Amino acid sequence: MDTWVRPIRRGWVVRDRVPGPDVDEFAEPDAVAFALASPEAAGDTLLAVQHPARTPAALARGLDLNAALPSARAALARIRSLHYRSLTGFVAAYRIDGPDGVAVGVLCLVDLSELTSGRAHVRHTEEVYPQVVAERAAVLSGLGCATSAAMLVPAEDGALLTETVESACASLGTPDVSTVDSTGRRDELWVVPSGTVQARLLTAVARSDLLVADGNHRVAAAAATGQGALLALVTAGPRLEIGAIHRVLTGFSAAELTGAWRAAGLEVVPTTDRTPPSCPGTVVVLAGAEALRVTLPVADPLVIDHEVVERVLFAQALGVDPDGPAVRPLPAGRPVPPGAVVQLAPVPFETVLKVHAAGRRMPRKATYFTPKPRGGLVLAEI
Repeated sequence: MDTWVRPIRRGWVVRDRVPGPDVDEFAEPDAVAFALASPEAAGDTLLAVQHPARTPAALARGLDLNAALPSARAALARIRSLHYRSLTGFVAAYRIDGPDGVAVGVLCLVDLSELTSGRAHVRHTEEVYPQVVAERAAVLSGLGCATSAAMLVPAEDGALLTETVESACASLGTPDVSTVDSTGRRDELWVVPSGTVQARLLTAVARSDLLVADGNHRVAAAAATGQGALLALVTAGPRLEIGAIHRVLTGFSAAELTGAWRAAGLEVVPTTDRTPPSCPGTVVVLAGAEALRVTLPVADPLVIDHEVVERVLFAQALGVDPDGPAVRPLPAGRPVPPGAVVQLAPVPFETVLKVHAAGRRMPRKATYFTPKPRGGLVLAEI
């Protein structure tokens, strides 16, 4: 078996539930701080360990990340002692079943030592924000422990991986962990020690190169630590879904957007249909009470709508930096905030594979794969 995929040398599996509130990676820093100030975040929580400089105590004392890390390490030690059991040399067969899809896969460690080389087994699908990577790398190095898993998908042989994991789950009986979150999604995992079943699972994972479906920043942060190992859920479904990620643009009215985009040669028409587009090629923009449908210019089929929106609609037509404070991502289904919401169609999985095959990356926050693994069910020493 290729050693680029391997068991978790030392890890911890949750006994019951992960302590504290659960905030996903799309939460803004102020949303994380708000969650950490809630009654649910009283005491030691995994969210506070992941964001030690955003706890009420750290903010009150003006602590930066480095100054807050010692208390985070101490809290993590207490959390592991109270809420987890320690294991060595294991992987986990994992199943997620909910309204946003079904996925079975393997939680294991993946070697990232050749992430940026032409021989890399794991490839980024999207660009990343350097400042987010730097912060996550500092937390990962400071804790010496991965507290959440990236989600990776095989570039090929996905059906074989799914079949292997489903067979393993059926043979292992009752899951070691079973939880249901507030959305009705059930997460189940089976601890698989060294032996025939573990070897079969790792062999199935290592048959194909892997693409980052969720967690491009976690992958980059793990590589930046120099440790070269990533905690990952490798899954091919059987029912993965890709949701849309829109863009929120602040500082412009509907009239200003219409004028600037028409001046740039784009077709812009008012519409009463405020629903997001289902197919690439157009965007529907919500600007207060008004809605606009914009036809995107025909481009290279490997250039997805998000790239056209950021380069043509934002940078060229409006002079807005897509990486600046006036633009932020918004996953589909979230409450509409102030500003203009540029609604984009989901990126088809076939396009993701073609972009990967061409050796390219998509813009940051372009795809929203679901169902995602629940953070904190398994921790791994890195």
